Amino acid sequence: MAAKEFKCKVCGYIHKGDKAPDVCPVCGAPASEFEEIKKGFDTNGNAYTIIYASIVVIVVAFLLAFVSGALKSKQDENVVLDKKKQILSSLNVDIKSCADPAAEYAKCVKGEWILNCYGDVVDSTGGFAIEVSKENSKPLEERQLPLYVCEKDGAVKYVVPVRGAGLWGPIWGYISLDSDMSTVFGVYFSHESETPGLGAEITQPKFKEPFKGKHISRNGEFTSIEVVKPGKTFEDADYVDGVSGGTMTSQGVNAMLKQGIGQYVGFFNKEVK
Repeated sequence: MAAKEFKCKVCGYIHKGDKAPDVCPVCGAPASEFEEIKKGFDTNGNAYTIIYASIVVIVVAFLLAFVSGALKSKQDENVVLDKKKQILSSLNVDIKSCADPAAEYAKCVKGEWILNCYGDVVDSTGGFAIEVSKENSKPLEERQLPLYVCEKDGAVKYVVPVRGAGLWGPIWGYISLDSDMSTVFGVYFSHESETPGLGAEITQPKFKEPFKGKHISRNGEFTSIEVVKPGKTFEDADYVDGVSGGTMTSQGVNAMLKQGIGQYVGFFNKEVK
């Protein structure tokens, strides 16, 4: 057990022992003039710094975990709502003036089907929960393909999700088709990290509007819609101008449409016949 320390209040002499000395050996002050020095934690030592930092880290981590858990349900709701807004946008719904997008979605979307690559409906519910990015990583024969059966302006529309790669990251969108399953009714495109003013222009009306009325097939054969360099033409399919200065992103959209919509050809052929 460490010895106690006593300090002379008269001269400052420090005495170590079980009790104060009867007389201070320096100034001759009696024992009553000594006070015990209470030893606390050394706040200047490395041990204190490490313990303090550890406590702070643990407390902050706990608070972050608590906040994240408390907000997760709200975050999940926002993700779901944003997806519904994207689908509605492909149906030409003005989201900015839509007071209740969730209610509008429930009104427009009549079915969230799941198809296989052969065009068979394997489930009439659950399509909304399908993550296209994960399905695209699987062999075509194993994929589950979501299809949204909708009603807009009293007519049946079909919405197909598409996903691909732009210049810097993922790009995705939704293509709505009329009941003939060939004529484009509307489109929605977005991206993760395309260049502002260039590839990012795929989100703008100037790029999206020309898709309306185009056809993804000719004479019953799937052709997709070609995205060409501005000023160029394409004879074997309907086409739209790509983004000026955004060649790689435009090519990404072109490939995304071919691959994404092409997966649904089996279903389209069966329904049209």
